[in-house]
Amino acid sequence: MIVVIQRASEASVKIDGKTKAAIGTGLMILLGIEEADSQEDIDWLSKKIVNLRIFPDENGVMNKSLLNVDGEILLISQFTLHASTKKGNRPSYIKAAKPDIAVPMYEKMIDALQNDLGKSIGTGEFGADMKVSLVNDGPVTIVMDTKNKV
Repeated sequence: MIVVIQRASEASVKIDGKTKAAIGTGLMILLGIEEADSQEDIDWLSKKIVNLRIFPDENGVMNKSLLNVDGEILLISQFTLHASTKKGNRPSYIKAAKPDIAVPMYEKMIDALQNDLGKSIGTGEFGADMKVSLVNDGPVTIVMDTKNKV
């Protein structure tokens, strides 16, 4: 799994012109799933995300996690994170999981994040044409790949 995590002061996702989900202070996360991903990847990534100390403390130092700031999550599936651009000018998405694998994994990630965060999260809709808005606070943007845990 690959995630792009952006610290947000606000973020939202619209589908067909209607807001599906919106958050205030928290993390807007783009999630790319590949065929080789497992429950172990979900568990590791979820715990890492909710405990990631990227929110400022009273001295302005990034020392606080989502849990410490009572932050929110907006999770958006994005298969294009697995784009291969090595050959030609048209990206290949062969590493991205097909929907029959990706949808259950996406749903398991939602469950894991809600469990680890202790509250519901906002989501997009798998496979939908989404319009995502974000005010990136900082800006702070972090990319993580579960294939590079060690």
